[in-house]
Amino acid sequence: MNLKIRKELLLAASVLMTPGMAAAEDMGLMRVDSTTIDDRFESKRGEPSNISVISGDRVEKAHAENIKQILDGIPGVTAEFQSQDSLKIHIRGVENQRFMGEKPGVAVVIDGVPVFERTGRVNINMDDIESIKVIKGGASYLFGEDALAGAVIITTKRGAKMAGGQLSAEAGSFGYKRGMARAGFATDKVSGHVQVSRRDAKGYYFQGDYKADYLNGKLQGYLSDSSDLTFGWEIAKRFKDSHGTVQGVTQAATDPTSINGRDYARHYNVDLGKFYLTYANDISETSNMMLNLYQFSDHTNFWTTPINYSTTGAAVTDVNAYANGNDYKQVQRGIKGEWRNSGEQLAWMGAIDLRNNTYKNHVATLQSYKASPSPFAPVVTAGTVTVNDKTTEQMYAAYGELKFGLTDALTATMNGRYDHIKLSYKDYLPAAAAPNLSRSFNVGSWRAGLNYDFNDSLSLYSNVSTGFRAPTINQLFAGTISLTGNVAANPNLKPEQAYNYEIGLRGKLDVIGGLDWDIAAFQIDRKNFIMNVAGQYALSPTTDQYQNIGGMRNRGIELAVKSDQDQLFSMDVAYTLLDAKFTQYDNFNLLLGNRYSPAHTFVTYNNTGNRVPRVPKHKFFVAARIKPFTGFTLTGEMNAQGWYYADEINQEKIGGHAIFDLVANYDFSVGANKAVEFNLFGRVDNAFDRTYYNTARGTSDSDANNVYNAEDLSIVVNPGRRWTAGITATF
Repeated sequence: MNLKIRKELLLAASVLMTPGMAAAEDMGLMRVDSTTIDDRFESKRGEPSNISVISGDRVEKAHAENIKQILDGIPGVTAEFQSQDSLKIHIRGVENQRFMGEKPGVAVVIDGVPVFERTGRVNINMDDIESIKVIKGGASYLFGEDALAGAVIITTKRGAKMAGGQLSAEAGSFGYKRGMARAGFATDKVSGHVQVSRRDAKGYYFQGDYKADYLNGKLQGYLSDSSDLTFGWEIAKRFKDSHGTVQGVTQAATDPTSINGRDYARHYNVDLGKFYLTYANDISETSNMMLNLYQFSDHTNFWTTPINYSTTGAAVTDVNAYANGNDYKQVQRGIKGEWRNSGEQLAWMGAIDLRNNTYKNHVATLQSYKASPSPFAPVVTAGTVTVNDKTTEQMYAAYGELKFGLTDALTATMNGRYDHIKLSYKDYLPAAAAPNLSRSFNVGSWRAGLNYDFNDSLSLYSNVSTGFRAPTINQLFAGTISLTGNVAANPNLKPEQAYNYEIGLRGKLDVIGGLDWDIAAFQIDRKNFIMNVAGQYALSPTTDQYQNIGGMRNRGIELAVKSDQDQLFSMDVAYTLLDAKFTQYDNFNLLLGNRYSPAHTFVTYNNTGNRVPRVPKHKFFVAARIKPFTGFTLTGEMNAQGWYYADEINQEKIGGHAIFDLVANYDFSVGANKAVEFNLFGRVDNAFDRTYYNTARGTSDSDANNVYNAEDLSIVVNPGRRWTAGITATF
């Protein structure tokens, strides 16, 4: 079998998860496109939910330093970006109100592996993306726990098209450098590649250095003309220091790089490992089976809590004086299996999802200190172990989908999933109050949707879907784990629920070489929202407790328009109108003064009806491209958003901004039969050097002067205008 034929077979194999996909187009079969294992196709026909797909080619042409620069082009999607390339992904404003350690409310899946790092952030290898697919709305019916507002599914590069080699180099502002090398091969029976890359920079911020080294690859064996086995791996070693956080608007203006500041957490050393094995088999023209076995590990060491007082009570200003050395080990393991069958009027999928996740947390004191200057305050001795515990999360789930052809134009889709989740906690401290704890939950989630095709160019879709999040060990047993804390245990907590309602139109217009458009209206209602009775991240005059007492409603409209990038002129438009408010948030205690002083006070607020912080009402993105001659593309982007509140009490308002980026690409080939392809590029971000904040938060009177105002905000200032330029050779 020659390589050309093999490549054609690989193209067909790329949609193995969709049984008889090619046949479905010819024979008019109903098919199930949903999957949690592999996602390398862009079909929207018959899909009742709002989805967006970005190809790997678009990612490569953008030459982005982080995935936020890619996701900005999708309506309804935002990324909480602090600095470097670590961020949280948000969909439709869900979880923008949270602060540090929570999950993002969005399932992030890479090659079938559900991944998130500590504090819910995710680091993504930008050099290895084949496609990005975003499902908006409750998505627990496919992905289970924490898919409150949707899912981001990333497929990495693989297959015979990776044969040959590639070398790439970039440089940019603030000492940014990137290098990448890849080598691959392909035969009739097997293909594979290995890729190594590094990104590093001094960074705009004081102590803002970062570095990311990746070694990744694939090995794909073709067991028969209808089945294959793929082994993929990625090993990453990362270092990042300060986020560049400053306190208050004055320091943001006078010291934006945080020379005179001390981040709460810094000096992260992160080791990541992702391994998976996927088996796919087209059993027949209408039936397909896939199995996926995976492991994702995250070992992170970092510092927290700057020391303010020495063992004698003297003030400490050393920027490297930190109280806690954190050693966090997370391992997510699982196996998934999916079986599909297609027919003329009915298609179905049945699947299982088994997970065994462990989270180990060890905290030791880095150097001796006092928590207050009082002569009676105890000294915390260096080496003291303050946290040493392990949480195990076991999940057993079954899920499926039915798709009915009610008429030639009308398709109904039903999804269901049932999760059994068991949380177990073990404390290894000698004086542990409760060395062993456990709690189980049984949760169902579902989607029901309709899609009506008026013609080949216009469809109406609608669905109702759900998402859920199980309580954490800390929310359930805080007071049992730590008898010295002020948060009481509540083992009777229920999982949070999200209900998504959505209706939309999608279509194509025969203008500008072809125009795809999609407009959707949505509403997400959060029920059984878990909150502290004193409010988020607040102390209380009395004992606190987590309860199912919160509520939130996010509603809005999303518009996406895309034209054919191969035309002389093309453009993308993404607009989001989003109104996110708390429907129940009765009690929030704002701390004024020094919490260690008996003179501190609390001001109580009812935040019900307030806008969710850090959620702008308007977000508008436009990308316009022109190709004046063969091989050259010039792209201009505008990314604008409205104002938002930095706090839950809706006092401190952060103004909106509009920034402009420019990207130029020039592609050409040299050698016999164009053996070597080159890409030259230049990119300028924030071309007009606009000053704005990457993020801003307010939770309490952080300067302890008994007044809460803009000087108490935690702010990361955007570094301003940045440039990158580079060259890639493919052979």
